[in-house]
This record gives sequence, structure tokens and C-alpha cells, in this order.
Amino acid sequence: MLIARLIADPATLETRLDRATAALEKEGMRVALAQMHDFCGDVLQLSLPEGDPATLRGLLEEHFAPADLLVSRREIAVPDLFVSDMDSTMIGQECIDELADFAGFRDRVAAITERAMQGELDFASALAERVGLLAGLGEDSIADCLAERIRPMEGARTLVATLKARGCRTVLVTGGFHHFADPVADQLGFDRVVGNRLAVAGGKLTGALAGAITDSAVKERVLREEAEGIGPEATSLATGDGANDIPMLAAATWGIAFRAKPRARAAADGTIDRGDLTAVLELFGIPREEWVA
Repeated sequence: MLIARLIADPATLETRLDRATAALEKEGMRVALAQMHDFCGDVLQLSLPEGDPATLRGLLEEHFAPADLLVSRREIAVPDLFVSDMDSTMIGQECIDELADFAGFRDRVAAITERAMQGELDFASALAERVGLLAGLGEDSIADCLAERIRPMEGARTLVATLKARGCRTVLVTGGFHHFADPVADQLGFDRVVGNRLAVAGGKLTGALAGAITDSAVKERVLREEAEGIGPEATSLATGDGANDIPMLAAATWGIAFRAKPRARAAADGTIDRGDLTAVLELFGIPREEWVA
């Protein structure tokens, strides 16, 4: 059984559904049931007795874009664990790009960041190169950057708070830095933070990291270890947007790519392209009146 839930333009939903159903049937995938979800009236749920999830997701994206979408081989229920990337997912910025602006290297650093997120550069070497450009920047610039530039993504607080209210453990795992991630996690309500640490000496950044790098392998390992800690039947949700998030998205019970790069989208079970982060709550069937502000 395959289950798909999606949120798309209601004005054209019926016409698009007819076309998508016909396209699926050409691929040998029969839609057994299509109905609006009981608890979230703008969520369309499709049930198929069999088929390939990637093909289903691709055809639904093709016919309903822009849409928020989740495809699953199992019943969709509130997860036991939520693990998320930070930059451009839980917050609307890339912290290292904003910090580089204070050092006068924004364009150079941002170009490297974009290539790393697209999967065109090795993450570790790209991170080391960018951090090296920050050498000599005063540590106080981090606090200024955080206060002036960094803002939560729309819906982030509600998503985390509502999942926690349902008993879900929440973990922020970032290839960014604890200088930013710790206050962001505190603001949004995450239970745990994993990230990189900027080395500081004499009140200035040294241009190096302190300790091991939090990369894609670490993100995946954190998700797996946290799930094992909950129990053998634990279900997990992961959100992210870049190539560094792919192993984590693939390892989760449900991986959702948020306004993501192509490679991350292809690795995920779902995408958020139309709404904000509260669309995740709708896809998981949590009624708006039960959202926690």
C-alpha cells in the first residue's frame, strides 16, 4: 500500500487530480481511493495498492506543483522523533554567509555554500575553506549577526512545539555552528543540539573549528542513535534542504525536503514547496486547533 498526502491549489485540484490519475494508470499504478483528509480539509489523500514511491512522488509533483507532499509505504502518524537541519530550514538564512558579510567575504563564501548545498563540493573541505576566511573576526560579531540577521523560518516554532506536545523528541543537527544553533534551538524549543564549534582565541575567530566536523554522516548517525534510544519501533521525521542532509532524509521513516536543492528533493519522501513549516503538521494529520503557538 502506498499513501500520498498533498496540499495544492484548491481551485484546480479536481482537474489536476484527473490528469494525475490518468498518468499514474499509464505507469500501472491504480489509485484506489482519493479523498480530502478528515482532520485537515485542505489535504488530499491518495491510496494505491501498489507502485513505486519515487514514481508516484514525481508524477504528483509534476501535476500539482507547487505543492506540499508526502508519500509513505506505511500509515502516516505523528513521529516519535524529529531531527532537523538548521540553516535555510529552521531559520531563513545561512549563518556562515551572514557572518562572512561582517568579515567582508560574503559573496565568496555564499558561492561556496551554494555549491556545497548542491552537492558539487565536498562538505568538509568547503566548510574548512569558508571558516578559514573568518580568521580574525571578533567573536562579538557572532552575537551581532545573530541579533540582526538570523530569524526563524515561518512556522518553525509551531512545528516544534506541536510535535513536542505530542510526545515527539526534537533534535537540531547542523553543519553550522553552536554559536548560532544553541540560541536558535533554545528559541524554537529543541531538546538537543548537534553542530560544529568555531575555535576562538583572544576574542577572535582563529579560522578553524574546535573538535570534529558535523557532516552528513554525523547527521545520519544522530538520527539513528536517537531512534534506537526511543525503541525498536520508533518512527522518525527529518527535514532539510541540502546535499548534506541526504543521508539523514533517507534514513528517516519520513524525510521531507523543505524548499530544497534537487538532490535533497530526490532523496526525500516528501517536499514542502507551497506553504511554511506548519504544512508538515497538516501532512501528518494534526488539526489546526491542536497546533501549539
